[in-house]
Amino acid sequence: MTPEQVVREFCNAVARRSSAELVGFFTADAVYHNIPVEPVQGKEMIQATLAQFVDISSDAEFEILALATAGNKVLTERIDRFTINGKRVEIAVMGTFEVTDGKIGAWRDYFDMQQFMKQMA
Repeated sequence: MTPEQVVREFCNAVARRSSAELVGFFTADAVYHNIPVEPVQGKEMIQATLAQFVDISSDAEFEILALATAGNKVLTERIDRFTINGKRVEIAVMGTFEVTDGKIGAWRDYFDMQQFMKQMA
């Protein structure tokens, strides 16, 4: 699969709300960095982080608004949506994925944490 295909498949998989499935898209030493917080490295830490919002959601979606590729890098402009404890959260996100040999080796998301926190309040 091309880097773009990997990222599109990953984003589509979010709707199934399984951190165990999502972590399968990553290399063993991958880094996931939600820019407002500290990065995490390795599949175990990535799964634990994803579980905090993916597994507990009653629905989830990464809507891709725009996507661009440059070599192994895939840039996404997205609207990420989750329903957590009955609260609907929608945040605008810019994400960068680095894909090597069909797996995500790095993922960085840029978003406004205050926007997320206000919707969860």
